[in-house]
Amino acid sequence: MGNWLPLTYNAPFSSNLSLAVIMSDNAPPRDFQSLPLQQPLLQNLKDLGYKQLTEIQAAALPAIVSGKDVIGQAKTGSGKTVAFGLGVLHKLKVERFRVQSLVLCPTRELADQVARELRKLARAIHNIKILTLCGGMPFGPQIGSLKHGAHIVVGTPGRIEDHLRKGNLDLSEVHTLVLDEADRMLDMGFQAVLDQILAELPQERQTLLFSATYPKTIDALATRVLRDPIKVEVTTAHTESTIEQKYYRVENNEQRPTALYQLLANYTPSSAVVFCNTKKETDEAAQSLKSAGFAALALHGDMEQKDRDRTLALFANGSASILVATDVAARGLDIEELPMVVNYHLSRDPEVHTHRVGRTGRAGQKGLALTLVSKKEIYKVERLEEMLQQPITLQELPEPPKGFAPPRPTMSTLQIDGGKKQKVRAGDVVGALTGEGGIDGKQIGKIQVFDFSTFVAVERPVAKKALNKLGNGKIKGRNFRSRIVGV
Repeated sequence: MGNWLPLTYNAPFSSNLSLAVIMSDNAPPRDFQSLPLQQPLLQNLKDLGYKQLTEIQAAALPAIVSGKDVIGQAKTGSGKTVAFGLGVLHKLKVERFRVQSLVLCPTRELADQVARELRKLARAIHNIKILTLCGGMPFGPQIGSLKHGAHIVVGTPGRIEDHLRKGNLDLSEVHTLVLDEADRMLDMGFQAVLDQILAELPQERQTLLFSATYPKTIDALATRVLRDPIKVEVTTAHTESTIEQKYYRVENNEQRPTALYQLLANYTPSSAVVFCNTKKETDEAAQSLKSAGFAALALHGDMEQKDRDRTLALFANGSASILVATDVAARGLDIEELPMVVNYHLSRDPEVHTHRVGRTGRAGQKGLALTLVSKKEIYKVERLEEMLQQPITLQELPEPPKGFAPPRPTMSTLQIDGGKKQKVRAGDVVGALTGEGGIDGKQIGKIQVFDFSTFVAVERPVAKKALNKLGNGKIKGRNFRSRIVGV
């Protein structure tokens, strides 16, 4: 470990934590090749173009690789999946075809994202099997996959517990447990389910807990399930050069829909996420925007999985411009560029507010975070000022431009009733769309293939032509029903 420069140590965050590590914005860069990892992993990182570690990776990986229990606090997009993923893969013994690592995530979207990242990191390890077990998906095929075995299981607590209860899943040889986005799992009411899963795991194991926020419930969980953990917190602050924050005064809740319209009309972002505190607010705000002509969609925990898949696909591929979501539902969103976020209400937790804001201005991009505040929320503002250690000024709402009309998205989405289970691949869809009498390949956007359906974005003016091409042609020698889906 001689290649690692000294870190700055702070007082422990809890009496149960042996050490707290703080990484600042000025932390010296570190090279992936300096890590004490297996050579195939290092070579793959080099092939992937991974050179310098992010702050959370630089702070957490030495402890993870050495086998310590770790609590990592960092926002989404900080690189934590690579941090725990490399630790999991470094310890893996491929010759032992047993479940050796379990990764728990609050949502299917995040679980899928984690599994994809793990598979990418594991490309140089032959014969490794990573299995995803999530709710909202058929139970039978998962049983079949479990019978064939796996090295790493990534899943949601409810579905993992279902398989344990039915005797389909054996966790007796798990040496590494990862709790990803642990704060959201507790917010979603998974405490009892987590306890049932923990009871099935060996006492002698490494536990890695990652969380964007660190409320008392997380401290209580960490005390129970981790042994002498090291806490690593990345204190990267959002600077004015990357994320601009503005706070706007509203008189009451009745004014919020109009205020939201005014902000979107004034700033006209190409895409934006509007954060709400409740499912009811989410539906109401999305409906208000739709009525005003915006291409808006709601996302919350009461939606069926197929509806969540469609909503996320439409937003990610540019067929919908506004996503109105609860904090829990928004975890795991895989969106590279997001120019703006709006807080419909201030979050009750200042750390959640910071996490929301961190959705924009990522990867060096400029971001804008706007927040609506009523008189009844002043106490939340005071909490936030205390955490940020800077004053917050409330502004008056801007007037929308005269003659404003919400812009239509540049893309439309075609849904094909065939997916991975029917061996449909993105290349097959491109071929079906661009053949004789079809559309230009440059007019095709993002393609997402799920188990039983595929979503393909095409430029809006050619959507009907693309639909006709699919209707008159075949994919994999078969005719699949397809239709235009939109907002």
